[in-house]
Amino acid sequence: MSTLLSLDSDANTVNFSTITSYPIPHASLTNKPTFPIRPLLPVNPPPISLTTTDLPGLPSPERDSTNEPFLISTHIIPGAWPRSTPYVPIPFTGDYGGSKEGKKQAAIEMQKYIARVRTEVAAPKPEENSYQGREALLWIVANRYVKKGPKDGSGLTLLFVHGNGFNKETWDATLRYIFTSTSSCDIAEVWSYEAVQTGDSALLNKGKVGLVYDCRDNSRDIVNFLTYFLAESPLDTPPTHIPQVSAAESEYRQKYGFKHRKLVGVGHSFGGLTMTLAALINPALFSSLINVDATIVSPLCYELTKNPYVPDTALGILLRRDRWDSREEAKALMLKNPFFQSWHPDVLQSYVDHGLYTYAIPSFPGGNQRAERQVLLLKMPPVEEASTFTDVPTFYEVWQRMKDVDERIPMFWIMPKPETTAQVDRVFGGPLEAQLRVWRRRKNSSNVIINSDGHFVPQQAPGECADAIMGFLQKQYYSAKSKL
Repeated sequence: MSTLLSLDSDANTVNFSTITSYPIPHASLTNKPTFPIRPLLPVNPPPISLTTTDLPGLPSPERDSTNEPFLISTHIIPGAWPRSTPYVPIPFTGDYGGSKEGKKQAAIEMQKYIARVRTEVAAPKPEENSYQGREALLWIVANRYVKKGPKDGSGLTLLFVHGNGFNKETWDATLRYIFTSTSSCDIAEVWSYEAVQTGDSALLNKGKVGLVYDCRDNSRDIVNFLTYFLAESPLDTPPTHIPQVSAAESEYRQKYGFKHRKLVGVGHSFGGLTMTLAALINPALFSSLINVDATIVSPLCYELTKNPYVPDTALGILLRRDRWDSREEAKALMLKNPFFQSWHPDVLQSYVDHGLYTYAIPSFPGGNQRAERQVLLLKMPPVEEASTFTDVPTFYEVWQRMKDVDERIPMFWIMPKPETTAQVDRVFGGPLEAQLRVWRRRKNSSNVIINSDGHFVPQQAPGECADAIMGFLQKQYYSAKSKL
């Protein structure tokens, strides 16, 4: 059995424990070519006039916490303003709901159109003053979890961000394990955050996100939430719409971070990618980072012009079934799919319960044709998931910059077993690429490999994922050497 390795932040020494992990690679293997870094827009909240009128309500009912180990509430936060890409309408390319052949042809046309439009749409140059077409006010929906019983608000704050295509509630199973853990870690508050094109956020932003999504905007949205909206201490009963903190508080956080919170970012896949970039934008906000197989990829891992994986996978996403007549039908059909068969039952149930919504298909004019009927649709449209997946330059850019993540921020990686990840080998370059990724920033870093069959660790092994998270937090914040 190999060991978990971590480089101490104060000395160039190696600490050991008996957990399977990737060893530190030889320095010569980490020499990768540079990749051009696009300029980022500043992180600003929307103008106050935009957020004080016509506030949306929650798109889904409030959750019942009776049978949960935590109290849960749902909240709405404005996204960063303006957006990095202009709004591009999503065209109707063919018969998505008709014959199999028609749906495939429509998906092929959409996949090609996404690729073409993405190359045509660039972020505004720094010297440009106009953000025409980028001024949309977008909303983010987040769940807040706190322990039941007495609270003093002195523990850690965890911010969870999902992978592409997964709604915020797919973390619920992991959080149940965390809140029932016998660890001495004190968790004051947990937020499970949803990107603007995902889940309940997608419902609030319907018709405003558009065809081209820039993953870097999720990083800007994270920093916007932490800088301008997250209260300095956990509130007993925060309102649905989280109010903006004072200008003096925001200015302080931009320079020094939180006065009282210790915030730990936890991100899976796309969530880890964008959380890491958020820490690069403002490292003062983060106490530590936990990356669950984040899609941070070296430029040599694959080239879009040579490897068909990205366009082929985007096509597969567009072909994914997105409507059912009932939740029972949706779950039954998902369980026939090997992908969903590998999920933990609780995660799949959360996906069925919270990743779908009821939609009324209107009747045809005249009244003598098909009548209105209710169907269940994915909250995140497949076209939005496909568009997010094709933003590969952000994968490369974060790889290029990851070595510069502030060394005061501990980075912990949770990785799947390399011998069982043939699918992931095609995507992220296999065990060697993963080894280089977790040691891209060597100092104050560590990793662990858990018993999962692939990239989808939180969906397949939420208990092991929770154990790894709590083990890191225990060692980092509650061991004899490091107390909060």
